[in-house]
Amino acid sequence: MRKNSTMKNRTPKSVTRGRVAVVTGGLVAALALGTTAALASDTQHVGTLAAGSPASISQTVAKQAADQKTAAAKSEAAAKQAKADAAAKRKAAAEAKKRAAAKAAADRKARIAGWETPTTGYVLGAGYHQVGKHWIHTHSGQDFVVPTGTTVRAAHTGTVVTAGWGGAYGNNIVIKNGTNLYTQYGHLSHIGVHVGEQVITGETIGLSGSTGNSTGPHLHFEVRTTPYYGSSVEPLHFLKTHGVTP
Repeated sequence: MRKNSTMKNRTPKSVTRGRVAVVTGGLVAALALGTTAALASDTQHVGTLAAGSPASISQTVAKQAADQKTAAAKSEAAAKQAKADAAAKRKAAAEAKKRAAAKAAADRKARIAGWETPTTGYVLGAGYHQVGKHWIHTHSGQDFVVPTGTTVRAAHTGTVVTAGWGGAYGNNIVIKNGTNLYTQYGHLSHIGVHVGEQVITGETIGLSGSTGNSTGPHLHFEVRTTPYYGSSVEPLHFLKTHGVTP
């Protein structure tokens, strides 16, 4: 009897195992269902964000159009500004060139009208009317002591009337600078102009030397009332009265 009672109250192991499997399967199914539902919910949310509402799409399109319009306006304004800047630069360059040309013309005009010393880098040598054994009478001009090959320039604008050998003066040039006004340049190593040539103040006419009756390299300079020897005037005083201080 005890054996039967015990058998009656005891649940078979196979049934118990089946119930556990059912419960476990239910829990797994529930968990799986919950996860799937959560994933579906997230996917739906992302899709909603990606799709957006008609109003938000319209706003986005409108903003893009406005941005494009602004960018186009800025680009057009930049192009106009660049064009204006280029035009301003061309105008400024043209005006600068015009001013430079006007200044050059004014300088040339002043140069033509002015006087200069016949050379540069000199030391004053024998002076006008100086007495000495080197001259038959007195010295007829002013010596500018410079090395051979130093540039000799026209003291004033004029026309060349002599360009060649001048006896005691060696190679010499005489320029007519006006009515009863001439300048003479003696002892040259090189003559760079010809008779009839027009020269302006400061223009190179030759190179200094020691040709003719000379004791060493220098430029002999005279201011005359005629093209010939014997008509000279004091050259340094003459230059000073014409704004030049030798």
